[in-house]
Amino acid sequence: MTTPPAIRIENLVKEYASPGPGEPPKLALKGVSFDVPQGGIFGLLGPNGAGKSTLINILAGLVRKTSGSAEIWGFDISENARNAKRSIGIVPQEIVFDPFFTPFEVLENQGGFYGVPKSERRSEELLKAVHLWDKRDAYARTLSGGMKRRLLIAKAMVHSPPILVLDEPTAGVDVELRRQLWELVTELNREGVTVVLTTHYLEEAEQLCDRIAIINHGELIADKPTRELVGMAREKIVAVTVDKDLGGPIMEEAFTKAEVVEPRRLEITYDRDKASAGQVLALVQSHGYAIEDVTTREADLEDVFVQLTGAG
Repeated sequence: MTTPPAIRIENLVKEYASPGPGEPPKLALKGVSFDVPQGGIFGLLGPNGAGKSTLINILAGLVRKTSGSAEIWGFDISENARNAKRSIGIVPQEIVFDPFFTPFEVLENQGGFYGVPKSERRSEELLKAVHLWDKRDAYARTLSGGMKRRLLIAKAMVHSPPILVLDEPTAGVDVELRRQLWELVTELNREGVTVVLTTHYLEEAEQLCDRIAIINHGELIADKPTRELVGMAREKIVAVTVDKDLGGPIMEEAFTKAEVVEPRRLEITYDRDKASAGQVLALVQSHGYAIEDVTTREADLEDVFVQLTGAG
């Protein structure tokens, strides 16, 4: 028996009304289909306006789909909305809670909204997990930005959902806080929580996610294991240091781009389907330069993202 997906999305369409007379309706999602496997960290990427937030808001029950279907932990979001909602915790981009409640009260109230009996609430456990137990009686408005982010994660987990969705959780936060957030999310994932992550930091997605889906203009353009997706990049970069000052960039048909970055250093981007590193170096030598040093850079997720979305 194969394990059913944590989230199943089939032919999901969201159409917004026409913005004005004579203008066509806006299609935010154009028949998107993919599965989020159980137990992993799944990345949902795309440029601004691609449809990521619309999709998350449909799963959260904040936006109504036009057509298609979505299941959360086996529950259809339309036919079994209550159970679908109980199976997912959403950490929004915006920091939203009453500034006059303490962190402990924020979690107790949220538990009440979900109908979690007082005896089963995990407010103390969650505050300790997100390193906020010492702030349990402080007003939420006095917390730092990083503490507020961690409180949002605890708030999303009060009803013990098997799936946690993080919408741009590290936007605008410093490096140290980002590291703390990822340690927390990785720990939750190790405990069995399926994590769905949207982020603009592609390096972050490449390090954290087992699988990545990319949406562009409301359409799914990729859905693969992260390593396989990164392997799709056709371009490689080689930096060559030569024995004398370069008169200018060396352009050859096999090169996608050539740039002089220092008087004697040239960065060449080439399509690995059309040339090898050895051929690139031979072409540089054919222009009368001796090669003193060579470094190469493998393609990363950012290269693939730009290639697929045309965002370059």
